[in-house]
Amino acid sequence: MFTHIRTSKENRDVVAQLTRKLNLGTENIISRIALTYSLSLDRKMDITNIQNSSGKEYSSKVLFGDYMDYYLGMVALHYNLHISDKDLAKYIKMHIDDGLELLNDEVHSKSNLDGFDFLVDKVTSSLNTI
Repeated sequence: MFTHIRTSKENRDVVAQLTRKLNLGTENIISRIALTYSLSLDRKMDITNIQNSSGKEYSSKVLFGDYMDYYLGMVALHYNLHISDKDLAKYIKMHIDDGLELLNDEVHSKSNLDGFDFLVDKVTSSLNTI
């Protein structure tokens, strides 16, 4: 089991900017949203393309709070891995970095967007696909 996750160096500033812009809570909340947003797109990451780990560091407890098992389970299911697989943390890191980049692009393309509107838009569009 891992104890820490680090974003890429490039995403250190991105997570801080998104935290201020969306006003949804602390940086770990934005990183949780980024992880689940990336997973929701049903893309598989290639572990050989992992970015650097010179960015924001989160302890697993801070990043996931009381819901660590759920987040680990989502990623493990997505990759058909056992929850204790040594590569699980790498996939989590990759999806956090991917999600932060996607969120950053989307938020910057909509200048008057706030966090609540963003989340409502994502939930509504997901419900419409059901």
